[in-house]
Amino acid sequence: MTLAGMDFPKFTAAAVQAAPVWLEAQATAEKAVSLIKQAADKGARLIVFPEVFLPGYPYWNWITDPVTGSAWFERLVRASVFLDGPEIALICEAAASAKAYIVIGINERSTHSLGVLYNTLVFIGPDGQILGRHRKLVPTWAEKLTWTGGDGSSLRVYDTEIGPLGGLACGENTNTLARFSLLAAGELVHAASYISLPVAPADYDMAEAIRIRGQAHSFEGKLFTVVATSTISEAMIAELEGLRPQARQLLERKSSAWSGIIGPDGRALDDGLTDAEGIVYGEIDLARCIQPKQMHDITGHYNRFDIFQLRVDRTARMPVEEFGEAASAASESKDDAKEGGPV
Repeated sequence: MTLAGMDFPKFTAAAVQAAPVWLEAQATAEKAVSLIKQAADKGARLIVFPEVFLPGYPYWNWITDPVTGSAWFERLVRASVFLDGPEIALICEAAASAKAYIVIGINERSTHSLGVLYNTLVFIGPDGQILGRHRKLVPTWAEKLTWTGGDGSSLRVYDTEIGPLGGLACGENTNTLARFSLLAAGELVHAASYISLPVAPADYDMAEAIRIRGQAHSFEGKLFTVVATSTISEAMIAELEGLRPQARQLLERKSSAWSGIIGPDGRALDDGLTDAEGIVYGEIDLARCIQPKQMHDITGHYNRFDIFQLRVDRTARMPVEEFGEAASAASESKDDAKEGGPV
């Protein structure tokens, strides 16, 4: 559905706040399937999951040194998934059964290097087909020990029956130009996926920071933001507490996760959910995006494109650019197609 043909749908959205079955992709996929069914039973047509929900977040980067963390990186690589793997297929089947759009974060393995993992959001349609993926552009701070940055080919908005849908992962919801590029593509429904970060600096309130970023994007763009954040389970803490004496104390810190749905006026539809596992539901009415645009339309009349210009390179980047007859044959291979931009 393009903006030209859109009839401003109303629908129920669901933001999942939950912990993965940490470093176990198949078990986490099965948990996601259960949560999809639960949300669909409540009428949700859009279900958003946390950042890197499959198979979880590399908290060791914040708790121990890079050398000790290297063994944990290997565990994560072994537990991570390919886009065409059985774990994603299971979630696609659940999306089709629920007749719902799914946005879910994964640790995506690469076909060209064992050292490459992407922090990826997968967008799945209600027919069970993958609409595309977004690879986090810049890993945040300690995350640079784990993830490779994505490229501009995956920075896009999908025309769907529930409106123009886009999304970003965690800290890149602070990236003004990334957010603007989605707004300029007509985004009206934004999926913002996060992780609980109790290991942040002591004066940093992660739950409040998540809410503020969602409110900023909704208010600036006059759209709906669905925020989904992971939690930390006791099983995760038990595995990690041996890395550092203060690990348990750090990981149990409160006000570290917030999930909710924010309207085009920048206000959450309700209080949302802080720290605890659960699903937040909200009714999205895209007609509510119209009137606020008359005041501030930063991709339209409330901008000066004769003064400000943004260029976005959407080239899909590969480690090698090949030429000649053999390269032509290789470019037709399935592996190369998978490594390019959106599916």
